[in-house]
Amino acid sequence: MKTVSRIKEPIDREMELFEKKFHSAMSSKVALLNRITYYIVNRKGKQMRPMFVFLTAKLLNKGEVNERTYRGASVIELIHTATLVHDDVVDESNKRRGFFSINALWKNKIAVLVGDYLLSKGLLLSIDHGDFDLLRIISVAVREMSEGELLQIEKARRLDITEEIYYDIIRQKTATLIAACCSLGACSVKPNSPDVETFRKFGELCGMAFQIKDDLFDYGEEKIGKPTGIDIKEQKMTLPLIYVLNNCSKSEKRWLINSVKNHNKDKIRVKQVIAFVKERGGLEYAVQKMLDFKEEALKLLDAYPSSDYKNSLELMVNYVVDRKK
Repeated sequence: MKTVSRIKEPIDREMELFEKKFHSAMSSKVALLNRITYYIVNRKGKQMRPMFVFLTAKLLNKGEVNERTYRGASVIELIHTATLVHDDVVDESNKRRGFFSINALWKNKIAVLVGDYLLSKGLLLSIDHGDFDLLRIISVAVREMSEGELLQIEKARRLDITEEIYYDIIRQKTATLIAACCSLGACSVKPNSPDVETFRKFGELCGMAFQIKDDLFDYGEEKIGKPTGIDIKEQKMTLPLIYVLNNCSKSEKRWLINSVKNHNKDKIRVKQVIAFVKERGGLEYAVQKMLDFKEEALKLLDAYPSSDYKNSLELMVNYVVDRKK
């Protein structure tokens, strides 16, 4: 059985019902919108985020979930989908998971409006049911994601990213949404309990490991749907590169910065940068940091009794760092 199917097994029933609820949460009176949201729903990814919500809730609530859990999962998926639609516009990307992106098929203006619509649907779903504690969690995540993206853009212009700033960027940009999934799951069944913060932290650590793994793909040979060296071409400072920049001679540092700043479209130069980063231990360092985040996340689960849901969360954390794409 595939790892994702094994992770999903204890929440199969919930995920099936979630699909229906999520689909109806997207519906509109505008035919064009319905056509686009239908397209989105039928090209969904692994749905890791709702899985985090349900597994956390069931772990904390003796295997039971409630309507708030379903709403929390729907809200997170609506917000996540909105950010992906907007990201494709910002990145001028024509593909998403091997399919045409919304902006490629319906142009930027419609894509931005669809993203706005999904965002508002997510927020209203919480407001209409008085889930203000859930709304707070998701609103903080949206704010942090925007700040993280802007911080990355600001720093990319100057290429002066320290390791600490890099962690700040990925915590806000990626980890905050997975943190929100886990705290939503906890809050839906155990509002105001210490578990909400424990699982926020757990999700954040998973998200940090997830993003470092993504950064490592830029240096790998595996076919993952994006070409090797794309981060360098886009002047994104990732952990392997930051480590090497901080641990090489002044002349090497000048060459690296000049390569990323002024020669990032030169395929041969990009390959040289990748080879240099590998040679100087950038990948090993990043892998070790990723495994540190993973271990810290797993440690937080030690306090909870054994169950299928705990096993699945442990599997999920390991999957985050072992995945091939």
